[in-house]
Amino acid sequence: MGSGWQRLISSTVTAEGGNVGTEPGSVRARRNREGSAQVVAVVGAASTPGRQLARRLAANDEIGQVVAIDRERGDVDHVTWRVIDLTDPAIVTRFSGVDVVVHTAVDLNVTDDVDGRSLRNVRSTQTVLTAAAAAGVRRVVVVTSAMVYGARPDNPVPLDDDAPLRAPADGGLVSDLLEVESLCERARHAHPGMKVTVVRPATLVGADVDTVLTRHFEAPRLLVVREGNPAWQFCHVDDLASALELVAGRELDGPVTVGSPGHLDQDAVEAITGKGRVELSSSLAFGTAGRLKRLGVTSTPVSELHFVAHPWMVATTRLAEAGWRPECTNELALHALMEELGHRNASTLRRFGRRETAATIGAAGATVAILGTAVVVRKARKRKRG
Repeated sequence: MGSGWQRLISSTVTAEGGNVGTEPGSVRARRNREGSAQVVAVVGAASTPGRQLARRLAANDEIGQVVAIDRERGDVDHVTWRVIDLTDPAIVTRFSGVDVVVHTAVDLNVTDDVDGRSLRNVRSTQTVLTAAAAAGVRRVVVVTSAMVYGARPDNPVPLDDDAPLRAPADGGLVSDLLEVESLCERARHAHPGMKVTVVRPATLVGADVDTVLTRHFEAPRLLVVREGNPAWQFCHVDDLASALELVAGRELDGPVTVGSPGHLDQDAVEAITGKGRVELSSSLAFGTAGRLKRLGVTSTPVSELHFVAHPWMVATTRLAEAGWRPECTNELALHALMEELGHRNASTLRRFGRRETAATIGAAGATVAILGTAVVVRKARKRKRG
């Protein structure tokens, strides 16, 4: 920790110390802090997971104060809002008096600015960890994804919380997540007085969640890799928020996985979604996805397809032992996802005609869109000749 950080901490006492409890919604917080209730900061509180968590914490009588931090003010009441760029080292001033920081701002959503997303994900995590240590925060919780375990045909079903991280660093989102995990591991050693817990949700679904995995279900048909073993496990944002609320209030050691119990096989997924499948050999599916990436049709790596083809379900052992139970089953989560996609009123084929969104379909969706359309055209020609 350099002298710059020390000067920043010094300025915190004057610039921020007197303001804690004077911002809107903080009267109850100031009164409760006279006792032993802890102060929790939610970084990324204007995002969907952060907003849900901040609301739960604000209604939790065991929490003394909720500090909501983001680039812009969100719509959560009864919390203390502190607005700042999450990559700005001055965020250390926003951690004044905070006991626990929950970093929910790691962005999993699809974007046509992959490099920008990567920069924000890694730099914001690095900044939050360093600033939290400088401000004397006791514990930091960072949300990543169960994708870091990798989707592989030889994965045990389910994966334990402590399973090795075998996802390849592919230059896309998974690389961001692995780097975030690495930063958390280094922070544990560099700042032994600060505990760091990573929380790894399964396929996340809910309002405003728009990932390469949710877009798989926007395709007119669902891609099935013939040599694969497709299985789906979901985590609704409401369940993620309840898990984070528990983790914020408990001393859980090691990584924590979150998801609905069990998983859905391909037949169950097709029955719920009402969608048929496009079944392709692995060589054709992965080869086509690779060509689409090289041509710039998609911005996502071919390895994304592994998460559609191979299992990567998690056991949520640590949360279960702590008494946590999800409210949403995999069936309900998938229904919620399909309802959300219906509200967006957009399919992969509609996206495919627009240049600004074609690059963000994802390898799986683009492969289905192109090859699925080719199959339909081929069948139509055969019927016409017949």
